Amino acid sequence: MKTKIFDVKDLNKHNIEQSAVYDDAEANEKVEAALEKIDEAAQIIIDGGLVAFPTETVYGLGANALVPEAVAKIFSAKGRPADNPLIVHIARASNIGELTPALTPEIIRVIDNFWPGPLTIVLQKKASVPDITTGGLKTVAIRMPDDPAALELIKKAGCPVAAPSANVSGRPSPTKGEHVIEDMDGKIDAILIGNDCRIGIESTVLDLTGDIPTILRPGIITAENIEAAIGKKVEMDPTLNHRKNSFSDSEDEKNLAPKSPGMKYKHYAPKAEMIIIEGQRDKVKSEIERLKALNEKLGLKVGIILFEEKAFIEAAHEFFARLRDLDDEGVNLILAGALSESDGVGFAVMNRMLKSAGYHIAKV
Repeated sequence: MKTKIFDVKDLNKHNIEQSAVYDDAEANEKVEAALEKIDEAAQIIIDGGLVAFPTETVYGLGANALVPEAVAKIFSAKGRPADNPLIVHIARASNIGELTPALTPEIIRVIDNFWPGPLTIVLQKKASVPDITTGGLKTVAIRMPDDPAALELIKKAGCPVAAPSANVSGRPSPTKGEHVIEDMDGKIDAILIGNDCRIGIESTVLDLTGDIPTILRPGIITAENIEAAIGKKVEMDPTLNHRKNSFSDSEDEKNLAPKSPGMKYKHYAPKAEMIIIEGQRDKVKSEIERLKALNEKLGLKVGIILFEEKAFIEAAHEFFARLRDLDDEGVNLILAGALSESDGVGFAVMNRMLKSAGYHIAKV
């Protein structure tokens, strides 16, 4: 398959609705050219094809969420397990009525506070949403992204767009256009190349189907953020506290019907072996230096991921990209310093870090 590559970096929030915002005619022409590429990509989705596109979190791989044959192509391109549900993206909050039968005041408060943005909500689904989109569940995960190219693509496609991350299943999520090209070129119809993703880890997933709002996947929007907006306690799904590698092979894990992406299967893995060093900061640094020197003596190429102690936002933005960079460098071993999980964003990044390392942790 020949994959079309469309550069849409010239789009931003201020120039989509009114392209003639510049005195510079050349700049206006670039915006118009980018919008024409969005039109072509939208037609691909309308015709049942696959388009990768940027969002503020990571790049997504999109198809018409209401057409089972189109959604099936996502699973094929990614090599994704069929029971792993997809997030459905919409361009306007009012489009949510196509996917779920009823909205409560609590759901509306969440939408008003966090959309568009990096928050996915899990709700009861309408019968019109195919089972393949939801992994066979009676619930649907819905998000309204905060990226101009993504919103314009969904609007012009005229349908909800199912879109997991645009990578081979199990690999680090793509936060740059070149990551998508590396994984998806030749497998899908088109790739929209925008700017690097602003946030860098996937959206928070919040289950609102029960009495207690529950985070199924942590992200940049934390439990504390949501509690402040809705005035109600938010819980974390118990599976988020699993830190042992053995959980991945347990009967509980095998029988789990994941309500959100990232709950069940191995994710975000680099090509190299990865070890997380956890403990007091100075001891972590010393242990990383010791292990690096030891393994280099054995002839291994060692990469290090060590963020500043409270640089949680930077860690979220950079983590997946650093994994990809170290893959490109051909390292044999990655040594990563653990982040504090007492911070909500730190907890979210550690969720990805633990999965990337296969829960391989060394405590010092």
